[in-house]
Amino acid sequence: MSMKKRYIKKGSVCRVTFRVPKKASMGASSINLVGDFNNWSVKEHPMKKLKSGDFTVSVDLAAGNEYQFRYIMNGKTWENDWEADKYVPSEYGNCENSVVIV
Repeated sequence: MSMKKRYIKKGSVCRVTFRVPKKASMGASSINLVGDFNNWSVKEHPMKKLKSGDFTVSVDLAAGNEYQFRYIMNGKTWENDWEADKYVPSEYGNCENSVVIV
């Protein structure tokens, strides 16, 4: 998994491209990006499946912040990003959330 950051609008916005490679997708037919930037909506940021089998989505985030997120595969299996900037304990359950710092 990976995140590519590109600052736009004079550095006030960062376009983050999230990528889940085929080998990490666990054979999922759909993956959604879920985080505090979309109020943990499991539908707002569906990832596009590429011909390679990788999944990707880009999100514009306000710079100077940290955002918690996770991936949800096939609407039921939660997964962290293996290359997140850091991890923090989740308020819900015995797990951690991935964090992207922009």
